[in-house]
Amino acid sequence: MFLRLLFESFRRQKRRKGVALLAIALGMSIATAMIAVGTDIGDKISQELRSLGANLVITPIEDTLDVNIGGVNLKPATEGAFIPESDLAKIKGIFWRHNIKSYAPFLSSEETFTSKNGTFKADLIGTYFAQQLKYGKEEFTAGVRTVNPWWKVDGVWPQDYTDWPSSNPPEILVGSKLTQQNGLAIGDQIVIGGKALLVSGILNTGGAEDTAIVAPLHIVQSILGLPNAVRRVTVSALTKPEDAFARKDPNKMAPAVRDRWYCSPYANSIAFQIREVLPNVRVEQIRQVEQNQGKVLSRVSGLMLLLTLAALLAAALAVSAAMAATILERRQEVGLMKSLGASNVAVAALFLTEAGFLALTGALAGFVAGTFLAHRIGNSIFGSAIVVHPVVLAVVIFVAMLVTALGSAGAVRKAMQFDPAVVLRGDA
Repeated sequence: MFLRLLFESFRRQKRRKGVALLAIALGMSIATAMIAVGTDIGDKISQELRSLGANLVITPIEDTLDVNIGGVNLKPATEGAFIPESDLAKIKGIFWRHNIKSYAPFLSSEETFTSKNGTFKADLIGTYFAQQLKYGKEEFTAGVRTVNPWWKVDGVWPQDYTDWPSSNPPEILVGSKLTQQNGLAIGDQIVIGGKALLVSGILNTGGAEDTAIVAPLHIVQSILGLPNAVRRVTVSALTKPEDAFARKDPNKMAPAVRDRWYCSPYANSIAFQIREVLPNVRVEQIRQVEQNQGKVLSRVSGLMLLLTLAALLAAALAVSAAMAATILERRQEVGLMKSLGASNVAVAALFLTEAGFLALTGALAGFVAGTFLAHRIGNSIFGSAIVVHPVVLAVVIFVAMLVTALGSAGAVRKAMQFDPAVVLRGDA
């Protein structure tokens, strides 16, 4: 009899049940999409912010002068203080080595150059462009083309030379402002110390490099007579947004707590691990990037939470309205059930079972639609699909049951208060 009453309820009230089902499905689809995006957005935002450049800077520990680079108070190396280039590959040997997306070493000095238009002074910067390296069995690419993706080159990127070529002059980039000041163009040759360099491209970064000459690191090491020397290394690492735990001093932690800190991909813990493999260096965060990541993630998460709560509230109100109308139409049926001996528990069980069936169906439909919506959000905003974990389905079903129960509670309570005699007389 219970199942028959349940079946007849859905058969005779298709429109009202459809409205309630649609409201639940819409609410759950938004909840699914927001939960899925929320669980995956940390890595996505981190990857997006990595496109803004490095978030760690490595310098020799023998520093003296204060200087600000990218929002970080750094102390550039004193004369003769260098990092061995051959040690840099050890960065890929730390615990979070797979989070090291790339790094770029730098060696610079102000030099005098000669071109077809005369002599001029400019900074000569040596770096990797897209250097192929190997650490153990792992092969990877390091250089400014991955660490500083906003660098724009009009022309051709130079090759990364391991020694001075014997035939054609090595290729270099000249900053856009420097080319204007000295009448340089692609294809020109400039001379330093009796050695010719070929301009293969015009560099535009919006920074100090626009007034400098950027050449392959090994060419600059040869010009300056500093083999294996590097003065600064910028590192792009995939990190977890900084919180209070990330800023704690690991030397003051208990062993278990320190292990948890060490095994968390904070910028601080990655910097700590780099200092372990490169003991004579200072590793500083570019906190502007890290703080922006935390702020963006916090604001986006708050917005998603607000959207989810609004969708769930709308679903609860729609269910409440549909259930109230349903019970009002079926008040004589409720009165008849009570006059035949049905208890308030039996009446409540009937309507809550209907609501539960609607919640389960709406949750499944909403999960499918929400998964599709999450994929579209990921592809349109981040250029990659959002991963929807199976546990999200269990969460969505639970939330749908809870929202539907809360939305039905008032109407069910009203049904339990019906007086059979009054209802059957038509006075209520």
